[in-house]
Amino acid sequence: MTSAALPRRRIGLGRHLGALAQLAALGIVGTIAFSLLITLISAGVGLVLALGIGLLFLVGFVYAAWATAWLEFERVEGLYGYGLPALRPRSSGRPGFSGWLRTLLQQFADGAMWRGISSAAISTVLGLFVLPLVAWVVVSVGLLITPASGRSRFPWGETELTPTWAVVLGVLGVLASLALLFGIAVLHATLTRAILVPSREALLAEQARAAGEQRAGAVRASEVERTRLERDLHDGVQPRLVSVGMTLGLAQQKIDSDPAAAKALIDEAHTSTKAAITELRQLARGIHASVLDDRGLDAALSALAARSPVPVSLDVRLDGRCSRTAEAALYFSIAESITNAAKHSRASDCRVTVRRRTEAGATWLWARVEDNGVGGARVIPGGGLDGIVNRIVAAGGTSRLDSPTGGPTALEVSVPCAS
Repeated sequence: MTSAALPRRRIGLGRHLGALAQLAALGIVGTIAFSLLITLISAGVGLVLALGIGLLFLVGFVYAAWATAWLEFERVEGLYGYGLPALRPRSSGRPGFSGWLRTLLQQFADGAMWRGISSAAISTVLGLFVLPLVAWVVVSVGLLITPASGRSRFPWGETELTPTWAVVLGVLGVLASLALLFGIAVLHATLTRAILVPSREALLAEQARAAGEQRAGAVRASEVERTRLERDLHDGVQPRLVSVGMTLGLAQQKIDSDPAAAKALIDEAHTSTKAAITELRQLARGIHASVLDDRGLDAALSALAARSPVPVSLDVRLDGRCSRTAEAALYFSIAESITNAAKHSRASDCRVTVRRRTEAGATWLWARVEDNGVGGARVIPGGGLDGIVNRIVAAGGTSRLDSPTGGPTALEVSVPCAS
C-alpha cells in the first residue's frame, strides 16, 4: 500500500504553471547535471583499478548525487508544500578517516537520496517535453491569427493551408498542446508525491525506529550517569567522609590527653567536611541544575562558564524557552564537553555557541562546543562522550564529533525544542 502519510492538499493552477516553468528549466539544467553524474560514476568505475584514481570520481559522484537530491527535495517542497522532511547528510558518528569512509558508504546507500535522484530524473525527462509543447502552442496561436493578414493561403511546411484549415489546425493545436502540458503538470505532481512523500507505513516504521532509539538512548544514558555518580562517590566523597570519621575518632582519643592536637584534628576534619560538601553540591548540580529551571539556558550556561577551570567564550542567542527535556539535554552535553576539555584535552580556550533554529517547520536547539586542545577524542562505551550521545538520542536529537589528532575538538548537538 502507498497511501500518503501526509494530508493531500489541492494543487491550484498557479502551482501547475510554476511546475511547468521549473520543468522547462530542468529539461536543460537537469540534462547537464545527470550527464555530469553519469560521467563521474563511469570514470570512477572505469579507473578504480588505475592507482585508485577512480575513487576520487566515485567520491565526487556521492557528493554530487546528494546535492542533486537535496535540490530536488527543496524544489518540490517549495513548489507544493508537502511538508517533506529536509534531506540531511548521513553521518557514521565516528571520527577519523575510517569514520569518513563509513559516512560515504551510508550516504551512498541512503534511500532518501536515491528517491530524490529518481524524482529529479523523472522531472528532467518530463521537462524535455515541455519546451517542444510550448513551441507548439506558439505555432498554433500563430495559425489562429494569420487569417487576419487577409491572405487566402498560408504556408505550412511543404503545403499551403486555406484560412479555414489554418484556424481549425490552430484551435486543435492549442487545445492539444495545452492538454498535454496540463497532463505533464498533473503527472509531475503525482509522481513527486508518490516518490518523495513517505507512505503511512514507512512513516510509522520510522517513528517506531526513532522511538526505539530514543528509549535505548535514555536507558543507556541513565546507566552511564549512574556509573558516573557511583564512580564519583566512590573515588571522591566517600574516601573523604571516611577520612573525616577517622580524624574525628583520633581527635576524640586525644581530647583529654592532648587538647591542642585534638583541636588541630578537628580543624582538619572541618576542612575536609567543607570540601566534601562542595563535592556533593557539584554532584547534585550534575544531576539537576536548578538555575536552568529558574532562569533558563543562558543563565545556566553563564554560571557553568564562570565555574569552568578553562576559559569559556559564550555566544548564546535564544529568543525564548524550550522544553525542560531539550534544555537539560543541551546543558548537560555542554557541561560534559567543558569537563572533558579541562580534564583530557589540555585546552586553554573553549568556545560555546548556542542557537535556536527552525528547519522544515520544526524548532531546534543547536549548540557547538569547540576547544583548542590536543584532539583525539573518541566515543568510548561508558565514557563522558558516550553519555552525551545517548542523552541527545534520548531527547530525539543528533550529535556530531570532530576531533582529529592534534585538535581542535568540536562537538555539535541538536535537539528538537519540543522534545
